[in-house]
Amino acid sequence: MWVPVAGLPPRLKLSALAGAGRFCIWGFAASTRKHLPAKNHRGFSDSYPQPLPYPDFNESPSSVSKWRSEPKRYVTSRRLAETVAKILRGKRERPRHLLLECNPGPGILTQALLRNGAKVVALESDKTFIPHLESLRKNLLGSLEVIHCDFFKIDPRSDGLVKPPIMVSHMLFQNLGIEARPWSADIPLKVIGVFPMKNERRTLWKFLYDLYACTSVYRYGRIELNLFISEKEYQKLTANRNSNLYDVLSVLWQVACEIKVLHVEPLSSFDMYTQNGQLEKAKCRESLNPTEQNLYFIRMTPRKSLFTENLTPINYDVFFHMLKHCFGKRGARLIDHLHCLTPVDAMDVLMQIGKSEKAKITNMHPQDFKRLFETIECSKDYVHKWLYDDSMGDTNPPGK
Repeated sequence: MWVPVAGLPPRLKLSALAGAGRFCIWGFAASTRKHLPAKNHRGFSDSYPQPLPYPDFNESPSSVSKWRSEPKRYVTSRRLAETVAKILRGKRERPRHLLLECNPGPGILTQALLRNGAKVVALESDKTFIPHLESLRKNLLGSLEVIHCDFFKIDPRSDGLVKPPIMVSHMLFQNLGIEARPWSADIPLKVIGVFPMKNERRTLWKFLYDLYACTSVYRYGRIELNLFISEKEYQKLTANRNSNLYDVLSVLWQVACEIKVLHVEPLSSFDMYTQNGQLEKAKCRESLNPTEQNLYFIRMTPRKSLFTENLTPINYDVFFHMLKHCFGKRGARLIDHLHCLTPVDAMDVLMQIGKSEKAKITNMHPQDFKRLFETIECSKDYVHKWLYDDSMGDTNPPGK
């Protein structure tokens, strides 16, 4: 069972606990843990972690206003809507999942989903579209629910009264009658939509913190994301060790989720809602970078095997920092990083994970990094598994 430990030096914080006597010493800037409630919602242990602060995700009133004014992409092609609906429907004999559609806008995709037998909850952040979506709801006798909120800004860090379109997940899920499921259970629901145009990478990082900490929507189980993402970010997300795009975000997402491309669509098929309240066709100009001319419809399904005895929602941030440290000098040898990261015998660790002394960071697959972390965490001959380093005290994710 994961338990809190007290009595560490004032400058050092406890960051990871994977069992009695298994902990690491962490930096001054690392996040602290509050008392853990006793009720088991997640099925991991007798306790589950409180929501952790998301690094650098503060939303002041001015920033919220700025984000609201940013243009959004919408599915307005009926052909594309039918294609997406058929993909999500899958085989008819499978049980239907509840679909949370993010920013449906004019509701073209919404109608296609409903025609294919789905039950949809439309989460619309722009009140301009609410009356039209409400009219659809009245005509469809319970197959559609409409809620004024923004899924991509759910569970903000800012204090104070939460107002639409900002929402907290426990209110949303309670109102929908959705109960938490163990991580080992099936997918509880699916999310459909288009990643924010100007905040894709930031949004990806927020989802990562939520997923690994089992907070926000991931308190309720292995929520599946089915989202359109830019080709540029998709390539980074799925980059392998032979690519220059391979980085911390690539590793974390590939360790956490099975990522599958469901469809590729030209950017010209999407419409854009601008600040003046008009829908305008998003044309692909010749000047666009080739990696900006398509949107990839991808499925991101959290793995049942993500969490183990040695990688948990309690110590996930140590895993994050280990990766950040390694990719800080991606051309260096792995053994040199280990000497800076842990007092555990580096050669013994390399032998256990099947890597040579000459292995570099770029020789490591995503699952190799997970195995590396777990090997260090389960080392029984060391009380302190990780060395404190000022460079590891920064809990902020890499820039956008």
